[in-house]
Amino acid sequence: MKIIFHPKFKEVYALDPAAKAGRMEAILKELEGTYEFVEPEPAKEEDLRRVHSQNHINSIKRNSNLYEIACLSAGGAILASELAMKGEPSFALIRPPGHHANYDYSWGFCFFNNIAVALAKLQAENKIKKALILDIDLHFGDGTANIFMGSEIKYFHPEARTPEVFIELIRSKLEEGNYEILAVSAGFDRGVEDWGDLLSPEDYYTIGKLVKTFAEKVCQGRRFAVLEGGYNHKVLGKNVKAFVDGMS
Repeated sequence: MKIIFHPKFKEVYALDPAAKAGRMEAILKELEGTYEFVEPEPAKEEDLRRVHSQNHINSIKRNSNLYEIACLSAGGAILASELAMKGEPSFALIRPPGHHANYDYSWGFCFFNNIAVALAKLQAENKIKKALILDIDLHFGDGTANIFMGSEIKYFHPEARTPEVFIELIRSKLEEGNYEILAVSAGFDRGVEDWGDLLSPEDYYTIGKLVKTFAEKVCQGRRFAVLEGGYNHKVLGKNVKAFVDGMS
């Protein structure tokens, strides 16, 4: 398991909860010393254009600092997906998040759709045809769902009121599929003491384990995850580590 991270992700680039000071540090505190870290390169504009309009890209470019960090975040997802294709599971510890970024607009603290950029690149390079995106964030990733609507890249966002049902929905979805890679939009705002107040660290570990088991059974072990939400710094790092431990 490799962790994709760049020191620039510590920088406060906007006035929203995803960009808040200390958020990355809370996760780093739990992961450093346990996992190997690798730095990404920024995504190229041609990578962004596979899932976003030129107008949208230009709108982010107006803020040069934001454009730089958003490209680096998308590049982190690309690197995670490339490592996964080589059989190396990976977690992209990146920000800004991406699953609310649509073809021509974005909202919800997102700017470019990181996971979509990564999978579209693999598809364009004929490395994959079919993929599953499991989104465990509290919020539905409208951008990801819209970008891949009608394609061979499928999007799944489970909803449940209890941890047991939530995990069972994931288990059932994974048991029915046949994909070449499994990608996880790993939001942690569904955690206990976070906005959703539902999932414990033990639940996140179980979900990570399901991801690993499915990928090893169906996808030649190809699996990667990218950080989406998660805003209570007190519990965020423990939830991320539990998931990563399970997925490793």
